[in-house]
Amino acid sequence: MNASTTMTIRVPADVKDKLGRLARGTRRSKSFLAAKAVTVYVERELAIIGGIERGLEDVVAGRTVSHDEVTAEARALIAGAKRNKE
Repeated sequence: MNASTTMTIRVPADVKDKLGRLARGTRRSKSFLAAKAVTVYVERELAIIGGIERGLEDVVAGRTVSHDEVTAEARALIAGAKRNKE
C-alpha cells in the first residue's frame, strides 16, 4: 500500500456539499472520494501530456504524415468499403 499524505484544497461550498452527499450515499469518506477523484484526474492529465510530448517528439523526428496523405488513404478505405458493401 502506498504511503499517504495530507493535502488541503479549496473548493466551492456547493462542491463540498455535493461531496458530502456523495459520501453519505456511497458510505465512503469524503477524504476517500476526494483522493480518488484527484488520483483519476492526475493520471488522465499525465496521460494526455505524455501523448502530446510523444507527438511533439514525432514531429521533431519527422515521423509524421501529411493531411493530404491521410485524406487520400481515408477516401480509398471508404471507397473500398462501399465497393465491398455492394
